[in-house]
This record gives sequence, structure tokens and C-alpha cells, in this order.
Amino acid sequence: MYQPVVPLSGVAGWRFLERTEAAQRQAFEGSARIQRDAAYFQERIADVSSARDLVADRRMLAVALGAFGLDDDLYKTAFLERMLSEGTDDPQSLANKFVDPRYTAFSKAFGFGDLGGPHVARAGFGQDIVARYKERQFEIAVGNSDESMRLAMTFRREIAGLAAAASDGANGTQWYRIMGSNPLRSVVEAAFGLPARFAGLDVDRQREMLEDKTSRMFGTSSVAAFREPEAVDKIISRFLVRRQAEAGPTAGTPGAAALTLLQSAGSTGLTNLILSSAR
Repeated sequence: MYQPVVPLSGVAGWRFLERTEAAQRQAFEGSARIQRDAAYFQERIADVSSARDLVADRRMLAVALGAFGLDDDLYKTAFLERMLSEGTDDPQSLANKFVDPRYTAFSKAFGFGDLGGPHVARAGFGQDIVARYKERQFEIAVGNSDESMRLAMTFRREIAGLAAAASDGANGTQWYRIMGSNPLRSVVEAAFGLPARFAGLDVDRQREMLEDKTSRMFGTSSVAAFREPEAVDKIISRFLVRRQAEAGPTAGTPGAAALTLLQSAGSTGLTNLILSSAR
């Protein structure tokens, strides 16, 4: 199984990953296990006629869940069967009760409980789910080397859809979706330098603060600001800088040897200066 390489932390590591991502993805997706799981799913999914059939096949279910970042729910079969069976047409269905948008997306994609019926036999359905599965499995593999990189990749992918759906004015719905997603929330909170107590505030107050921070940085309080690649890159860079600062210098940090000497001498001011320059 190919393990993606991220030799540096922080922004330097992110730039390395950007430059090598296409080649590393290709190597990862060519791994035997990924190929076997993808082939198994595509060969069988069109014959699945119900939510019960899907959850009964653990191997196929693993790919389906992995495509939506729900790998940890693999053994919650009763919960998953109910969610898929109820669909998303009814606002009161189980999937629609979750703030986390992954559950609604998962149930809607398969369509078992919706009026139009299951989507599994539609042309291209299997390929689309497998493509999503491969993408998220690569992110997980990157996270095995550096969890901050995985969060940054998840933010880059998910914010694109939310930004596209946002209006040009303030759009509270999209901000609530961001707050409901742990990876997105982690990135924006760190990027904006929000304190730990932020999570304990009323959700409407949290949204207002996020809108204010976004407006100050990008000139608009809407999630639509992240349609611009430069805005996404700025948030990711700020997130990684703060994460690296919290973790402290590593062997791969520029000036790490000098920092060690300075810290042992108690030169806090110079240490911070060198860290700032390295970013």
C-alpha cells in the first residue's frame, strides 16, 4: 500500500504536497487494496435493491461510507439502514436531522428512500462513488503522515461546494454547515485565531463572529468569498502556520537547530522572530 510522503510540516509541507499531489494520488490509487475494493463495488452496486442489501455487504458498505468520509460508521448497520431507507425528501427524515452535511449527502446519493427510487443502477453511479472513495482515502493516508494536511485537503475540497451554493450576500445556512463539520470548523477557527471558548458560544453568535472575521479579511461576510482560490489558500496557510506554531519547531523547521539553542538560553523574543521569518 503506497503511503503518501509529506516530509515537512506547515506551509512548506503544503507546498510540497501541492507540487507532488497528482503523482502521489496516482501511486496511491494504483495500490492493490484500493483497486480491489473499487472493482468489487463497481461490479456489484447496480444489483443492490435496498438499504438492507447494502448494509449487509460490509465490503461494499465500506466503500460507500468512505466516499462520504463516514468510515467510522461502518458497524452502525441499524442506524445506516434506517437513514438510507428514510431518504432525504422528508425534512424530518433521520439524515436531515443532522447538522453534519455528510449524512444528508450520503443518503441522497443512494436515493433508497426517495420518490425517484435508488440511483445505484444509473449510468456512472458506481464510478462516481469510487472516485469519491479514492479521493477521501488518499486524504486519510496523507493524514497518517500529518493530520493538519488532511484537514487542509478536506477544507479545500468541501469549501468549494459550499461556496458555490452560497449567495453573494451573508448566507447563514452555509456557515452552519461549516460549523457542523469538524474538519472545516477546525480550519476556520485556527485560521481566524479564535479562542477555545468560541465553541461554547451560542451558535448564532458563532456565525456572526465568523462572518465578521471573513468580512474583515475578504470584504464579504458570505461563504461565497471562498470561490476565489486565493481566499482558500490564505485560510489554509494561516491554519497551517498556527498549527505549526502550536506544535513547536520540528527537525524539518527551517532554523530548528538555532531555535533549540536560543530556547535553551531563554531567548523567547529571538525564537519568535525566527519562527515568524521561517513562515
